Amino acid sequence: MRILRTLALLAGLVLPAGAPLAAATPTAMNGPVVIVRIDGPIGPATSEQVQRAFDHAALLNAQAIVLTLDTPGGLDTAMRDIIKAVLASPRPVVGFVSPPGSRAASAGTYILYATHLAAMAPATNLGAATPIEIGLPNPAGGGNEPPAAASAAHGAANDGDTLRAKRINDATAYIRGLAQLRGRNAAWAEQAVREAVSLSAEEALKAHVIDLVARDVPDLLHQLDGREVALGAATGDAGGSGTRLVTLATAQAPVVTIEPDWHDRLLAAISNPSLALLLLTIGLYGLLFEVLSPGMVAPGVVGGVCLLLALWGLQMLPINAAGAALVLLGLVLFGIEAFMPSYGVLGLGGVAAFAFGALLLIDTDAPGFGVPLPFVVGVGGVAAVAVFALIAMAARSRGARQVAGTAPLLGAAGEVLECTGGQGWALVAGERWRVRCGDALAPGQAVRVRGIDGLTLDVTRAAADPSSTRGASP
Repeated sequence: MRILRTLALLAGLVLPAGAPLAAATPTAMNGPVVIVRIDGPIGPATSEQVQRAFDHAALLNAQAIVLTLDTPGGLDTAMRDIIKAVLASPRPVVGFVSPPGSRAASAGTYILYATHLAAMAPATNLGAATPIEIGLPNPAGGGNEPPAAASAAHGAANDGDTLRAKRINDATAYIRGLAQLRGRNAAWAEQAVREAVSLSAEEALKAHVIDLVARDVPDLLHQLDGREVALGAATGDAGGSGTRLVTLATAQAPVVTIEPDWHDRLLAAISNPSLALLLLTIGLYGLLFEVLSPGMVAPGVVGGVCLLLALWGLQMLPINAAGAALVLLGLVLFGIEAFMPSYGVLGLGGVAAFAFGALLLIDTDAPGFGVPLPFVVGVGGVAAVAVFALIAMAARSRGARQVAGTAPLLGAAGEVLECTGGQGWALVAGERWRVRCGDALAPGQAVRVRGIDGLTLDVTRAAADPSSTRGASP
């Protein structure tokens, strides 16, 4: 009997390496739970914040990361960066649409599908994951296609937009792969992309789109306690190669909330298209004033800082080359109009170029990443007012009396300082001038300028030429 027991023990040690009869033993997880908030449009600042939070979770040896979501969507590149970080995470990542009233639309739906466990608070929703770009034709006519679009095949058959069909097919395959990886409802995921449908929290739970519904973070951690999560493979493939099963112990785990630091806040502000466009405008004007008026220093410093910040923000955004060229052309025309007035031709052309360029600048229709029309109208309106003011100033200057050069000295009165042999000096317009006169002049005698020869004034006695007037010629 002892020999039989020994053989059975050896068989138990050998069989798990090659036989599917053995099951992986879950590993108990310890450590804090890290909370990361994704609030608002998803952009470059969001992806950097999430990556920094994941790095911080590794330093804390956290047992899980909770991404709380409330987003209308965002940029595809930033969304994919976040999903890559989630898929590569060595610890469970939980997606939680919270607080009540929040949503995980568009890019938020993809991120929720990528997480190991998905949860929603009551009165939240997810879905509407159809990718939208500027200039998409609407089969019904009248501009860009609305969120409730028809299927990709239907859209391609009606408007022949092959690029749109390719974009939607790519997005469908992407979210279907995430659904299959996590063992979630792949059919509804495809429907969310092709038909832009949405689900409430309760409906999502019934449709096996999410794993649980929780009121808040404490309730979520209580429900997560004791759950087993497969890392490295699909949820339904816990015994696959390279898979590691872990058991969460979150009920009493300490909670660490990762707040955006100054770098995240600055990056989020700079990557706002409206602010980046405003900084670009200020930067180019500042440098232009410094070049045309050397020595002012302040415009050059402010302009250089604003221009670098604008370029930093714009390089993270999907920029349309034609829009950027039009914006730059408009700013250049503004500058030329200011220093070489063309009575509005260049200035109004600059207003039009700037307005069209600002509308086309960001090559996406993702929520929160377009340049708002009121902003474009406001900046264009200010530029137009400045152009009309320059036109009025130029028109008034045409009839104004000349105050620079030697021409204003004609007919001016002066006082003799000294004079010998028809040559001498006189005080005219507050300055000392060499004068020439055919008559003998005595110091202190009043004279009037009747001509100019280089830097010598031809004068005559004021009493001897009472009929001379200002502006007379020699």
